[in-house]
Amino acid sequence: MEREPMRIREGYLVKKGSMFNTWKPMWVVLLEDGIEFYKRKADNSPKGMIPLKGSSIHSPCQDFGKRMFVFKLTAAKQQDHFFQAAYLEERDAWVRDIKKAIHHIDGGQRFARKSTRKSVRLPETINLSALYLSMKDPENGIKELKLEKDKRVFNHCFTGTCVIDWLVSSNSIRNRKEGLLLASSLLSEGYLQPAGDTSKAAAEGLSDTPFLDLSDAYYYFPDSGFFCEGYSSDDDVVLKEEFRGTIVKQGCLLKQGHRRKNWKVRKFVLRDDPAYLHYYDPAGGEEPLGAIHLRGCVVTAVEDMPDSKKYDVDNILFEIITANEVHYYLQAASSTERTEWIKAIQSVARTGK
Repeated sequence: MEREPMRIREGYLVKKGSMFNTWKPMWVVLLEDGIEFYKRKADNSPKGMIPLKGSSIHSPCQDFGKRMFVFKLTAAKQQDHFFQAAYLEERDAWVRDIKKAIHHIDGGQRFARKSTRKSVRLPETINLSALYLSMKDPENGIKELKLEKDKRVFNHCFTGTCVIDWLVSSNSIRNRKEGLLLASSLLSEGYLQPAGDTSKAAAEGLSDTPFLDLSDAYYYFPDSGFFCEGYSSDDDVVLKEEFRGTIVKQGCLLKQGHRRKNWKVRKFVLRDDPAYLHYYDPAGGEEPLGAIHLRGCVVTAVEDMPDSKKYDVDNILFEIITANEVHYYLQAASSTERTEWIKAIQSVARTGK
């Protein structure tokens, strides 16, 4: 029986149409021998497939000056395919894995991700459900803490290092490498949840392992009282939860209107449950003016856009394309803030409820 190609990386990217200059979000799957792209993550059949044998990749790609973090894949038949990532590190991670896959397939070798999975096998007797109950034991389990990072306070959570330490001390594993594999299994089955950008990025494939044995990677039990508090960049006042969700990020951005195309300052509040970006009148008011649904969306930086200059808008723009392909254009105060918003929105879009 022929072995199915291994999935190396997958996620939403913006892809340029092959015939027209249109950019649309696609769920992209990198296999050992090719790249498949789907209109939706849940689709069973891909919209297309690009064989990697004989292909070449080019990054950075400057063919589209207004779009940032674009890379170009040229197939063996000299057909060019253009993809746009959300930010620099994500683009580089895709390019790195695609290059490695091309190198291996052209050399007749199998792709092998640097991982603990090949060298370590879990004992077959491990019961993840029973282990989870032991981890949550009030007396002998993992202690839930209040931790602070990047001006945010994480309540009822713990570090990746604490998880591995507990697994070692409880004799659930034989070494820390095996602990990484076991913790990754707990993460993939939903017994652990990532909290914060570091652990969320690893869970989404931007690290060698889904779980991190680090003191600054935070996790929590899904049925615990976890919540996050963020400090306002204006007055350092702790902001409590609004609606059901945890506030991941908030601040003022310029937003382009859909009808008149005019730009107005709005206060934006990003929550992870439900995964919405609400916007408000910055002068006050508790009720939001609207909301952008983030599940399945794609967010990317853009350098310029039609009619932007007539409204004196600087080129610190980013674009949100929702799952039903509604486009929102926003402007941050600086390039650093734009990157922070992109990463925060992307993490909520992937892991928010």
